[in-house]
Amino acid sequence: MSKHKKVHEKNAKLGYSLYLVASTCWALNGTVAKVILEEVGDPVRISQFRATFTAIILIIYVALTNRKAFRISGKEALLLAVYGIIGVAMCQWFYYESISRMPITISLLIEFMAPIFVVLYARFVMKQSVRNYVWLGLALAVAGLALVAQVWNGFTLNRLGVLFALLSMTTLIVMFIVGDKASARRDPISLLMWAFTFSSLFFAVLRPWNDFPWEALRAQVTPLAGSAAIFPIWPFFVSMVIVGTLIPYIFVINSIRHIGGAGASIMGMTEPPIAAIFAWVVLSEILSPVQLLGGAVMLVGIIVSQRARQQNPHEALPEYQSAT
Repeated sequence: MSKHKKVHEKNAKLGYSLYLVASTCWALNGTVAKVILEEVGDPVRISQFRATFTAIILIIYVALTNRKAFRISGKEALLLAVYGIIGVAMCQWFYYESISRMPITISLLIEFMAPIFVVLYARFVMKQSVRNYVWLGLALAVAGLALVAQVWNGFTLNRLGVLFALLSMTTLIVMFIVGDKASARRDPISLLMWAFTFSSLFFAVLRPWNDFPWEALRAQVTPLAGSAAIFPIWPFFVSMVIVGTLIPYIFVINSIRHIGGAGASIMGMTEPPIAAIFAWVVLSEILSPVQLLGGAVMLVGIIVSQRARQQNPHEALPEYQSAT
């Protein structure tokens, strides 16, 4: 009995540490993707590369460890297709479209408003009990966004960039809602495999591989703002798949075993500040003091809203998993 308990013993410090590493990987990936975007200039192709090679690695892993996971019914296939195409492919694509037009941190903050609307969905559609301070959280998030956009100066953000960030947020909401249903039937790794498989198929139809710009992998880039240092671009592509996708997802899966969905939902909020640091150091994306204040207010609003969902003792909060 003691051996069984030891195997399943939770370690909160380990859980939070794993999620912090995952957030750091996702935050770094935004800067990596923007470096590639500045050279390739096509968010669809970059999203396609990331989704497809992630899917290939996961398919190989599942084939070696859990072949039963390839069995799938028609009904589940439809659910996973929605999850993979809308929740993964489109969310990722729209995010890349957004960061190609405005600072990474601002795009992330807008996308991170998704959990607020998930709570509102739980309140008005699922008829679940939600504490009234969800409205305080929403008000703070909107007020923070107004500060970030500096609306008194006539809305200083790129409007198309904001539109794509809002679309990314919308698809992330779908990812939360559909993913909650899809995860009830599958282990996390095979769920990811199917999600990225359907995502890669979507991009293959949208942009066939026969004219993929493979020559872009041989390009040279100068990623550090203010520096003339030249680097090959292919390690950035590799990093986008390994460091920006596989490692953080695996770390989050293991983190949730220790800190649960509630702890993970809070730790997910560390991604925008870390992304801001990477974008500042590498790309010289500097936000004004007012925008930094607005970002902080938005994060507080998002956290307050997530806490507004009343849970029973055995129900975990839907954890935030970045799709970016």
